[in-house]
Amino acid sequence: MLIERVDTTLVEVPLGAPIGTAIHSIHSVGCVLVEVHTRDGAIGQSFVFTINANRLRAFDEMIRGLAQFAIGRGVHETAGIWESIWLEINPTGHKGVTIAALSAIDVACWDAFGRTVGQPLHHLFGACRSEVDTYASSGLWLSASVDELVAEAVSFVEHGFRAVKLRIGSERQDDDVARVRAVRDAIGGEIGLLVDANQKFTPKEAIRLGRRLEEFSLAWIEEPVAAYDLRGHAEVRAALDTPIASGETEYTRFGMQAMIDARSADVLMPDLQRIGGYTEFRRAAATAASNNLEVSSHFFTEQSLALAGSLPNCRSVEHVDWFAPLFAEDVLLHDGKLVVPDRPGTGFTFDTEALSRWSLR
Repeated sequence: MLIERVDTTLVEVPLGAPIGTAIHSIHSVGCVLVEVHTRDGAIGQSFVFTINANRLRAFDEMIRGLAQFAIGRGVHETAGIWESIWLEINPTGHKGVTIAALSAIDVACWDAFGRTVGQPLHHLFGACRSEVDTYASSGLWLSASVDELVAEAVSFVEHGFRAVKLRIGSERQDDDVARVRAVRDAIGGEIGLLVDANQKFTPKEAIRLGRRLEEFSLAWIEEPVAAYDLRGHAEVRAALDTPIASGETEYTRFGMQAMIDARSADVLMPDLQRIGGYTEFRRAAATAASNNLEVSSHFFTEQSLALAGSLPNCRSVEHVDWFAPLFAEDVLLHDGKLVVPDRPGTGFTFDTEALSRWSLR
């Protein structure tokens, strides 16, 4: 069960069509694919990504530089490997590329451990469910017209989703209100509707718009103001009845604790790449639970299911199909919920044949 080597592969996966949010213009995702190999032949896999493959090689360099702290150790020593890397990156900082590299190694080690013992990770973590709520998040972009939004929202519902997420952040608030109204009218009142402002507004702007949107019974408003503006988040949260969700841009449990202390969100949204992998995600979720808060994972649909299957306060997993081409297995939607796979490890493996066309090496 000793780790023999850590391999990385760089790919750039194109999106079906370019998309736009309040702060992004996206045509592809660049990914560093990570494989942890054990002497017994088990292989654990993970990945991290950058938008449009920007600065992807910096992530690769950091992962390969930190791999030495896993090589030669038992694949079950996930906490020890995590702590060794955490201490090593102190001089370069506990945010950004260093944490992404730590996350990638941690998830791959956990996956290898699950495959070594032949068990799905949510069983090893302690299972609490076999299905989890989700929402369609691969569309309804700010760059789409109202007619395109309506057609896409209806399509998501027809495919079995019971909730959808719409991006807002137009230059005119009247346009955002009209877009939300059109989607709500199209999907009806029984389907959950979430909106994501992608940090577009000032607190006063977010409050003004949020009050206008309360008639649509939104499940949440996500990142209404700049991610680092925890006081602004708290002001918006206090002023509105609609729940506030945020946290995808925060790092480690300490970032989540700062959000909790500031009372900045009703739902915390750890991102597997920024939070510090499975080891730290579970700590962050426990911190949230001790404050009676729920978490909802950001992106990384396939690899987040093991967490959702073992964390009682995980309310949902975001469904994003950007990374589906990486994997040989499909995510399954059943009665509006995502099925937590019962295959060993994460339950997902890279489709090496498909990835060869996107290789950057």
